[in-house]
Amino acid sequence: MSECIMVGCDLHQKTLVLRYALDRGSIEARTFANDRPGRRVMIDWLNQMRRQRGAGRVLFAYEASSEGFGLYDELRAAAVECHVLAPTRIARSSKHARGKNDGRDAVQLLELLRAHVLAGNALPTVWVPDLQTRDDRELVRLRLDVADKRIVTKNQVQSLLKRNEVRRPAGTGKSWTNTYWAWLKGLASGRVEGLGSGGRVALSSLLRQMGAIEDEIARLDKQVSVLSRSSRYRDAVKRLLTIKGVATLSAMVFLTELGDVRRFSNRRQLAAYLGLVPTSNETGERHDCKGHITRQGPSRVRKVLCQSTWALIRTDPQFAAAYAGIVRRNPKHRKIAVVAIMRRLAIVMWHRAVDDGPPSEAREQSPGVAA
Repeated sequence: MSECIMVGCDLHQKTLVLRYALDRGSIEARTFANDRPGRRVMIDWLNQMRRQRGAGRVLFAYEASSEGFGLYDELRAAAVECHVLAPTRIARSSKHARGKNDGRDAVQLLELLRAHVLAGNALPTVWVPDLQTRDDRELVRLRLDVADKRIVTKNQVQSLLKRNEVRRPAGTGKSWTNTYWAWLKGLASGRVEGLGSGGRVALSSLLRQMGAIEDEIARLDKQVSVLSRSSRYRDAVKRLLTIKGVATLSAMVFLTELGDVRRFSNRRQLAAYLGLVPTSNETGERHDCKGHITRQGPSRVRKVLCQSTWALIRTDPQFAAAYAGIVRRNPKHRKIAVVAIMRRLAIVMWHRAVDDGPPSEAREQSPGVAA
């Protein structure tokens, strides 16, 4: 086997802290700036070291973070084998936590690479989406984020009314109906009594923010709809929309977060990726000790699955009967029933999408964990 250069990198916004070694050789250290010129210098240095030491391979590992996958793309383009690791799947002792620093983190990543190359241990990698999937995610994720801002603003309005002991009068209907909006606007303008001058200014500002958020949601919905009709997603979205409770946004969240739906070989892999499998704490004679779901993977998918599940329970007799049966067995734990239906729905959506799902440039990668 030819010699191999292995590099563990603790990635930060401004620096790349490296610990590297040749096979079982001693560990050495380097640091580079985390910008385009700094990464270019690092890649040139790696290639130069490969030539000087006659190494056949260069392996590089860093942890997934908000820095994205730009470093991964640059290293792969330079023929460096790059692995992006999942921080949640790297075992760390309490001693490591007490003595944590950039160098020790880089050493740990290097040792994981060594165990992978020299002993065949599996690496806790994440699945890296292709460039188009990353770009599509930006739009779909922003749509979800803006909806969260709407919820926050609504809560601010409700809190303002509670602090000033303003109660909704009879006849205004449910919250956020047209009648309710008219009453709020009356409070903000002073036509309806209940708020002082400061409260009216604050409520007026919140209502303007709500209006802007609603307009932005409408614009983003149009863009998501356009994306769903593109050749990349059109067929899969059509199949997903045949499922009751699944709308265009839910389908697009599912497809963009999973990326290549065909990388999952069975439903267990899918459920584990989505964090819809129970945790376990079994040892000795203690068997079948299951806990809450792991909640690993893309939380955005679980969110839309939960929303679609409630719609599905109300509209689909088969899923409604399944939900009722689980509730009868666990009347005090209705959440268990909801999670079980979420898992079933995710599997149904996967089967519908997998026939001609979105293409991927990284089919050879393992399912990994959420990117």
